[in-house]
Amino acid sequence: MRKTVTLAALILALGLGTAAAQGTFSIDTVHSSVEFKVRHLVSKVSGSFTEFDGTIAADFDNLDASGVELVIKAASIDTKNEKRDGHLRSPDFFDVEKYPEITFKSSKITKVDSDSYAVAGTLTMHGVSRPITLTVDYLGEMSAMGGVRAGYELSTTVNRKDYGVSWNRALDAGGWVLGDDVEVTVNLEVVKQE
Repeated sequence: MRKTVTLAALILALGLGTAAAQGTFSIDTVHSSVEFKVRHLVSKVSGSFTEFDGTIAADFDNLDASGVELVIKAASIDTKNEKRDGHLRSPDFFDVEKYPEITFKSSKITKVDSDSYAVAGTLTMHGVSRPITLTVDYLGEMSAMGGVRAGYELSTTVNRKDYGVSWNRALDAGGWVLGDDVEVTVNLEVVKQE
């Protein structure tokens, strides 16, 4: 099955780093992940999206010419609990029948230091588009498995209510079942296209 991301993300990271990794890249989805955590009562529950894809363009001489477009299949959400995943796919949360994709498209990339970038762009989820800035850490690159590969880790926090994902339940003792802030981490291994 063809895996199709934003992120979260998503998500994201760019083929940025050294000149050797300059060019157009695709995501190796077998060696990449889109993960999240959200507060539940007194702990944090984690999950992931298993179907995502994206294209990355890197131009180290002109970061304005660099960019990324990612697509996540919302129905691919996986929290290791079938009943909960069904609820997350429902209109109470992602409403995957109506909004099947979560997308991210970058608009500006700023170098923070030798291995870090701030990637601004638009995250669209649940039919709502909002600006977001991702922190991207460059993890290195090498020639392996028949091509040039680069690795990145992206992290950000989004308020789910900003995207209309607002279901919650008040507790008798006070407070709520779920937190509003969702921590997102995207690890990408990307492969240079010839």
